Amino acid sequence: MFAYTRDAVNKSLMRPTDLDSGNCPLGQFPCGNLSICLPQLLHCNGHKDCSNGADEENCVDNFGWPKLFDIIQSARGSRGMQGEETHLCMLDVFPERCNCSRLTINCSSRQLHSVPLVSFNVTKLDLKDNKIRSLRNGVFSLYRNLENLLLQNNKLRSIQHLAFSGLFKLKKLFLSHNRITSLKAGIFKDLISLEWLIFDNNKVATISPGSFTGLQSLYFLYMMNNSISKIPQNSICAEMPGLNWLDLEGNQMQTIQSSVFQECITVLILRRNKIKNIEPGALSQMNKLVDLDLSENQIVDLPPSLFDNLQDLQQLNISFNPLNQIPQNQFDLLTNLHSLIIEGLEIPNIHNQMFSNLVNLSHIYFKRFQYCSYAPHVRSCKPNSDGISSFENLLANILLRVFVWVMACVTCFGNLFVICMRSFIVTENCQHTMSIKSLCCADCLMGFYLFCLGAFDIKFLGEYNRHAQLWMESWGCKLVGSLAMLSSEVSVLMLTYMTLEKYLCIVFPFSHFRAGRGQTLCTLTAIWGMGFLITVIPFLSYETFGNFYGRNGVCFPLQSDSTEKSGARGYSVSIFLGLNLLAFVTIVFSYSSMFYSIHKTGAKTAERSVVSREVTIAKRFFFIVFTDALCWIPIFLLKAVSLTEADIPGTITSWVVIFILPINSALNPILYTLTTSSFKERLKQCLQNKGHRLQENGKSFTLVSIETNTA
Repeated sequence: MFAYTRDAVNKSLMRPTDLDSGNCPLGQFPCGNLSICLPQLLHCNGHKDCSNGADEENCVDNFGWPKLFDIIQSARGSRGMQGEETHLCMLDVFPERCNCSRLTINCSSRQLHSVPLVSFNVTKLDLKDNKIRSLRNGVFSLYRNLENLLLQNNKLRSIQHLAFSGLFKLKKLFLSHNRITSLKAGIFKDLISLEWLIFDNNKVATISPGSFTGLQSLYFLYMMNNSISKIPQNSICAEMPGLNWLDLEGNQMQTIQSSVFQECITVLILRRNKIKNIEPGALSQMNKLVDLDLSENQIVDLPPSLFDNLQDLQQLNISFNPLNQIPQNQFDLLTNLHSLIIEGLEIPNIHNQMFSNLVNLSHIYFKRFQYCSYAPHVRSCKPNSDGISSFENLLANILLRVFVWVMACVTCFGNLFVICMRSFIVTENCQHTMSIKSLCCADCLMGFYLFCLGAFDIKFLGEYNRHAQLWMESWGCKLVGSLAMLSSEVSVLMLTYMTLEKYLCIVFPFSHFRAGRGQTLCTLTAIWGMGFLITVIPFLSYETFGNFYGRNGVCFPLQSDSTEKSGARGYSVSIFLGLNLLAFVTIVFSYSSMFYSIHKTGAKTAERSVVSREVTIAKRFFFIVFTDALCWIPIFLLKAVSLTEADIPGTITSWVVIFILPINSALNPILYTLTTSSFKERLKQCLQNKGHRLQENGKSFTLVSIETNTA
C-alpha cells in the first residue's frame, strides 16, 4: 500500500539539502547569492540583516520526521478522490442518532455501549467518545470495505482474538485513550492493508511475539503513554516489514537491547521513557533511520559506537539526559545529520572537534548559548541568549547596558561623597561615623562591581559569544563576583549591627550599653572578616562548589538549576535564605519595636511637637525598611523559586543583579547620612564657620591693603 511512498521518501531524504553556499570565513555565512558574509549570530535571529533578507530564509528546522511526514502526505494527496464530491448518505442502515455522509458514519459521543449495526458498504466508522467496553469476535466482519475505524476515548478493556477479522481493506485504526492492558498474538492478522495503528494512552505493559502478525503494510505505529517495558527481539520488522514510523514515547523502557530495532524503521521516538542503559550495537541494524529521539530519559553514558551505522540520520535528539559527558568522536560518522538537539545538557568536555565532521549540520540546539562558539560552521544555533547575555554582548538588553553605568555612578559617587564629608565634618558620635564610613566602603564595592561589568561588556562588544565560556571560567569573573558577594554580605551585616545598636539605645535608654571606640573597631573588623570568609569559602573546594561565581555572565551566584552542585546550592541557600533573611527579619522587628517605644513615650505628652516628631520618625523608619524590602524580598523569592528548578528567565536574574541588588548600596548614603537632621545641621554649621573665616580673611586682606597703600 505504501510502496509508492517508500521510494519517494528514500529519494527525497537522500537528496542534498539546498544550504547557503559561498566562500565565507569560518563562523560566517553568505547572504544568498550576494558576496556579503554575515556572522552566525545574525542569521535566523528574527531581523533581516541582509539586503535581500536571505539571512532569515531556510531557518525552519523541518528535517527528520517533519520532512518525512510532508513527503508522505504529499504522496497521499496525489491520489485524491476523483469525481464530484457529495455529502448525501449512500448507506441504507445506520442508527438514527448517528450522522451519515456518503459512506461515512459518525457515532461519536452518542453514549453507545456496543458497536451499532450499519450497512455492509461503510468505509469509515467513527465510534470515539462512547462507552464501549469490549470488542467480541467478528464484530466488524460484515464491513469488508471499511477503511477507517475510530475507537478512541472509549472504555475498552478487552479485544477478543478475532475482533478485527475480515477487515482486509482497513487502513487506519485508532484505539487510543482506552484501558487495554494486553495484545493477543495474531489479533491484527487480517489487517493486511493497515497503514496507521494509533494505540497511545492505554495500559499495555508488554508486547508478546506475534502481536503484530499480519500488519504487512503498517507504516505508522503509535504506542505512546503505555506501560511497555520490553519489546521482543527480532520481531518488529519480521511482523511489520512495512513499518517506518515507531513512536514509543512515555513508556517504561529501561534498556535498549541489541537487535530489538531493525532496518525497516525510519523514525524511532523513545522520548520520556526510563532508559538508563543502551547495549552496544543496539542501533547497528537501523541503517535507514532518519530521525532518532532519545530525549528525557535517564541515560548517563552513550556507547562510543552507538551511532556508527546511522549514516542516513538527519535529526538526533538526546536532550535532557543526565549525561556525564559526550565523547569527542560521538557524532563523527553522522555526515548527513542536519539537526542536532542537545538541550539541557552540560558538556564539560565540549570542543570544536566534537562537531567538526558534521558538515551538513544546519541546526543545533544547546543548553547554553555560549556553546555555539564551538560549532561556528552551523548556520542556526540556539539559544541566542540566556536572558542575561547574548551572542553580541555580555549584557543582552540595551537598558541593562545603560543602567549598569547609571547604578555604578550613583552608588560609587554617593558613597564616596559621604565618606569624604564624614571625614571632614567632626561629630560627637565618632563610633557611629566609623560605622557609616564602613558601610559606605562596602557599598562602594558594589559600584565597583557594576563598573567592572560595564567595562567587560564594552570589551566584548559585538563578539561576546567568542569569549563567553572563557570569561565565566576566568579568575576575572570569579573576583568580580566575589566583590559583589563581599559588598552584599558586609552591607547586610553592617545594617543589622547599626540597627541593633540603635534599638538598644532607644528601647532600653537607661541601659549602660554604649559601644566605645575599641569595641566598635572590633565589631567592624569582625563583620569584614565574616564577609571575607563568606566570599572565600566557595574557592576552597571545586568538587563541592563547582564554578560558584561563574554560572552566568554577571558572575553572581543567585540562580540555581539542576546542574548546580549540591554543596553550592546548600551554601547559597544558607546565605540568601538563611543569613540574609534572618538579618531582614531582625531589622524589621527592631524598627517596629523602636517606633512602638517612641510612640509609647510620646503618648504621655500632648504636645504637638512630639506628634510631629513621631510622624517624622515613622516616615524615616518606613523608608529604611521599605528600601530593604525592595532590595531583599525579590532576591529571597528568586532564590526560593530557583530551588524548585522552575524555568526562570535570565532577564529576571539580570534585572535583579543590575538594578535591585544595588538599590541598598545606592540609597544607604541618602538614608543614613544625607537626609539625617544631625548631619544636615553639622554640614550647615561647617559651611557657616567656613563663611565666617572667609569674611574674616577678606577683612584682614582689606586692612593690610589699606595700610600698604598708606605707607
